[in-house]
Amino acid sequence: MNRENTLVEALGIEFTELSPERVVATMPVNDKTRQPFGILHGGASVALAETVASVGTYNLVDQKTEACAGLEINANHIKSKKDGVVTAIGTPLHKGRTTMVWDIKIVDEEENLICISRCTMAILKLRK
Repeated sequence: MNRENTLVEALGIEFTELSPERVVATMPVNDKTRQPFGILHGGASVALAETVASVGTYNLVDQKTEACAGLEINANHIKSKKDGVVTAIGTPLHKGRTTMVWDIKIVDEEENLICISRCTMAILKLRK
């Protein structure tokens, strides 16, 4: 996966696990991911969640003939975080031919729930 000059690189997202049933990635809570009031930006959490769903979906499609793109995402921000690292754990709820739906939980170092998200991914046929 190319991270260079992408949002993944800018936010410091690192993947630690990738399987058909689970994707895990971490992101630092720092100046790049905080909002102006000093806590983790909700948009950074959503970007982390969609990144996990995107990589998870791409891992499951035929990469020679298919691609994927986010179709819908929602998030509930449960707890704030000022610094450290958050971890996103994504699991597929639905693996269809044209869409996949992912559940993503973002937790802190003590497994406290920071954010819960659901992301629907479109599976796209590549043009020849």
